[in-house]
Amino acid sequence: MKRLMLVGQTLSGKTTLLQKLRGLPLRYQKTQSLECEDLSIDTPGEYLENRCLNSALITTSYDADIIGLVHSATAIQQMFSPLFSSAFTKPVIGIVTKADAPDASIGEAIAHLANAGADPIFVTSSFNGDGIDDLVEYLSETKDQQALALVTERN
Repeated sequence: MKRLMLVGQTLSGKTTLLQKLRGLPLRYQKTQSLECEDLSIDTPGEYLENRCLNSALITTSYDADIIGLVHSATAIQQMFSPLFSSAFTKPVIGIVTKADAPDASIGEAIAHLANAGADPIFVTSSFNGDGIDDLVEYLSETKDQQALALVTERN
């Protein structure tokens, strides 16, 4: 089964985004370890924040079909090095989360993801649903099983 793997720093909204894509109730749930499911791979932010754990992200990415670099529009710092996406052998997209926050810096988040090599980049809000349909449409166009399963589950 094909999967979407989300990579981002702690509190960037990876788990909440997956909950929204699946049509589940939104609730905070700290990801403590790699959570591999049929439809997705949710990674702890610490795997990105501690460079010595980046190899675990790269190794795990072999089980994914699409890598999503997640960056919160409210993040004070960015964790993706320039061309970070080149470490992966799969397509890498960017996902800006928390776009609805009053202190959101959407342009800055987009710039960080573009610098990391993510393309295309989606601007989303899991709470009000902004950008979710565009992301789902893109995932549907990829024609992979994981994306189609996410769309089916959501509807």
